Amino acid sequence: MNPWNDTLDAIRLGGGPARIKAEHAKGKKTARERIAQLIDPGTSFEEFGIWAGFGQYAEAGGCPAGGVVTGMGSVSGRRCVIVANDATVKAGAWFPITAKKNLRAQEIALENRLPILYLVDSAGVYLPMQDEIFPDKEHFGRIFRNNAIMSAQGIPQLAAIMGSCVAGGAYLPIMSDEALIVDGTGSVFLAGSFLVRAAIGEQVDNETLGGATTHTEISGVTDYKMPDEDTCLATLRDLVGRIAPAPRHGFGREEAIAPLRNPEEIAQILPQDRTKPYDTYALLETLVDAGSFIEYKKGYGQTIITGYARIDGWNVGIVANQRAIVKAKNGEMRIGGVIYSDSADKATRFILNCNQKNVPLLFLQDVTGFMVGTRSEHGGIIKDGAKMVNAVANSVVPKITVIVGNSYGAGNYAMCGKAYDPRFIYAWPSARIAVMGGAQAAQTLLQIEAAAREKKGGPLDEAGRAALLKEITERYEATTDIRYAASRLWVDEIIDPAETRARVSAAIDAADHNPERPVFRTGVIQV
Repeated sequence: MNPWNDTLDAIRLGGGPARIKAEHAKGKKTARERIAQLIDPGTSFEEFGIWAGFGQYAEAGGCPAGGVVTGMGSVSGRRCVIVANDATVKAGAWFPITAKKNLRAQEIALENRLPILYLVDSAGVYLPMQDEIFPDKEHFGRIFRNNAIMSAQGIPQLAAIMGSCVAGGAYLPIMSDEALIVDGTGSVFLAGSFLVRAAIGEQVDNETLGGATTHTEISGVTDYKMPDEDTCLATLRDLVGRIAPAPRHGFGREEAIAPLRNPEEIAQILPQDRTKPYDTYALLETLVDAGSFIEYKKGYGQTIITGYARIDGWNVGIVANQRAIVKAKNGEMRIGGVIYSDSADKATRFILNCNQKNVPLLFLQDVTGFMVGTRSEHGGIIKDGAKMVNAVANSVVPKITVIVGNSYGAGNYAMCGKAYDPRFIYAWPSARIAVMGGAQAAQTLLQIEAAAREKKGGPLDEAGRAALLKEITERYEATTDIRYAASRLWVDEIIDPAETRARVSAAIDAADHNPERPVFRTGVIQV
């Protein structure tokens, strides 16, 4: 169901065939080749952030996948986060999105207490954009702060220096627990030979300045001198295998049962027109283990479905927007995908219960927002929505979000959008993220822009308004495309819907590596 496979194939080529050939000529593998050799045979690499930088940095020639490959994989039987610089993209230089993607990888390692492995091969900060990557809280330096925090928390960090490692970036592998370096291609220094010559007039080559021999036999900066990449990756696997087993949280899991419906049927369940209704229960039948769903408050607040289920054997609490039109007890027809007061109240209660029972939460988003109008305002929709947002914000169990379709306005927040710290957040190709739907937004923007133009040049005729509406709609729709969101890392990955069970299972397994159980508090909630 992924309509962009050709684009993904191009992204995976990084800087392109010529750059890949150049790396091979140096005796180096590409980032993806290194990862494939590092992970356990027969296992898969769960990549996140592949769309990072998509459509950005055109003036620099683009930055496929943000110039770095990140994801989770099994190494010597241990689930690890892997970060590999892609030297085929501007010599692995750091763009603003590169830093953001690295920080997200570290965040996943921190939250789930997973070992993190760095395959380092980077020329350092992309200097033309240094002001957008260097000094702020979420910029380059935060990475080294995270190195220190993870070290203090006992989260294993291992680095393999397989190419350049320059300037501030040199701190990343050296602040890891152990560092390997490949002889002849790996190098570490705060300033390369050209800068040293310019700064202090010293004549020195890069190998003498900061090569493998220098740092394993003279400075003691690195720990293992590797004769080649194959040996380096094999040794890294061996070192990961020496990490002592860590305690698990103990989220409930039983033997998995296949879902009632084949996940491939999702394509038939979801209408092409994202404004049309469909039955979310049918969608759930493609995701949860057959016979495992126990619905909570089935007859109440029916525009949100809540209940316990198992996914690949894991116990999970589900909060899903019902996209079918439903009939309330009072005979009122309720619009699918809209959150009403009773829906918000039910969801809040269910989220509290999942925290009480220590059950991970899965949010399935296809939401157009909260109900508006006099009746809703008088009924306290803001108060009920605030209760739900409060519960989501303060929830301490792992939260996993999958954006199935629409993700509009405050509905994005209440259904655990990126701002509410989901452990993992995925989207289907059918997803859209925006403050409101395209039709409503375009009409609103049309009134504003038309008024501004009319002040300058008189009223627009019907043809002029139609042309302006078309222009505004196209511009707005481009920013709601899920690739736009994924490019900016508002979601971790755009996934094929048929992968959802496997991704959710892997996410809970990752969360199970963190044994901590924080106390759940909600603060002040209006009743």
